[in-house]
Amino acid sequence: MKNLAAHLLLLYSLCLAAQTNSIQNSPTLTEGTPSAQGMSQERLDKIDLMLSSEISKGNLPGAVALIARNGKIVFHKAYGMANTEKGEEMEKDAIFRIASQTKAITATAVMMLWEEGKFKLDDPISKYIPQFEAAQILDTFNEADSTYTTKPAENQITIRDLITHTSGIGYGMIDGDARFRKIYAKAGIIDAFTSEKIRIGENIKKLATLPLHHEPGEAWTYSEGLDVLGYFIEIVSGMPFDAFLRTRIFEPLQMNDTYFYLPKEKADRLVAVQYKDGNKWKRFETPVFDIDYPNSPGTFFSGGAGLSSTARDYANFLQMYLNGGELNGKRLLSRTTVNSILSNQIGTIWDGGKDYGLAFEIVNKKGAMAGGEGSEGTFSWGGYFNTQYFADPKENVIGIIMKQTQGPVNDDTGWKFRQMVSTTIDD
Repeated sequence: MKNLAAHLLLLYSLCLAAQTNSIQNSPTLTEGTPSAQGMSQERLDKIDLMLSSEISKGNLPGAVALIARNGKIVFHKAYGMANTEKGEEMEKDAIFRIASQTKAITATAVMMLWEEGKFKLDDPISKYIPQFEAAQILDTFNEADSTYTTKPAENQITIRDLITHTSGIGYGMIDGDARFRKIYAKAGIIDAFTSEKIRIGENIKKLATLPLHHEPGEAWTYSEGLDVLGYFIEIVSGMPFDAFLRTRIFEPLQMNDTYFYLPKEKADRLVAVQYKDGNKWKRFETPVFDIDYPNSPGTFFSGGAGLSSTARDYANFLQMYLNGGELNGKRLLSRTTVNSILSNQIGTIWDGGKDYGLAFEIVNKKGAMAGGEGSEGTFSWGGYFNTQYFADPKENVIGIIMKQTQGPVNDDTGWKFRQMVSTTIDD
């Protein structure tokens, strides 16, 4: 009887914690005509020609591009091949490994729990994951055997530090500092993806014992902080990370093709990662990680890089932000929280045309004046396998371009697409 009562209490608490209904009711994205949304069909055709040309010239094997304005999709096309060796053409509903585009989704989950009063952003992460309490900074490093010495950090890593990449934690195989690549490899840290039967908590507890690049909060170093927060979400919510994202974000936003590991019936929609070998595109393989991890029944839910998705699904996620935290009558975040997420969170650590918020890069006044990046407040990021997105709150525009490549590639579509989208506005 006690077990039943506890189970009912858990279900009740989960219901209370679910996303709420909103007095706003912005519909999910539907197709619309460019002219009705103040966009030029002729200029959209130029984007179509640019993308087709890049494919025909062999600069990319394939791509999917999506443009939306005012909640209406005005451009959604597929180009080239999803798998050149197998002769599989790209489709609009193709599924891509979105890698670091996962970070914004994880940060959203963190802020949903923050809205429920579960923690403060400037709480030390050691309050929830004690292994981080004795934070150490790398002092000396021995190239011969990858041994090192450390010195104690003066500050504790906060939750805000983890979201904003100011914690000092490194990023293993993609770290800019070769010393940290070696330290992480020797410690057996999984950086982003795996089909091994390991859970995120095991990885994070090992990561917590490794040295930092710098004093927490004092510099920006791209890191595995969002992986730490994936485990943090499990601790705070009492739910597996994948289940939290499914029930709290993907289902209300109708992101029905977004997963850490794909169900078998969707496996054939996963785009092959390809590389250029002379004049031919071939399937990419690497001994560093399992390239087809989304099609394995894995247990490792990387908050920084583990998800796969479609252009359409990710557009729903971005539209929720443009709507101030709501989509289809479901409010995931308050408008006031969205304003905080899309504001500069790192002060003067960056100096230039971009600021950094809570897991988004944000165009500032200087960047907007330079042109080509969108209006002030445009937020964006991309992924390791060559995916990019941006959303412009002032113009209510979304741009997404998905590709799957590795190695040297002559790809200018990222900057061309973003620059050309802003020129299609005709109102």
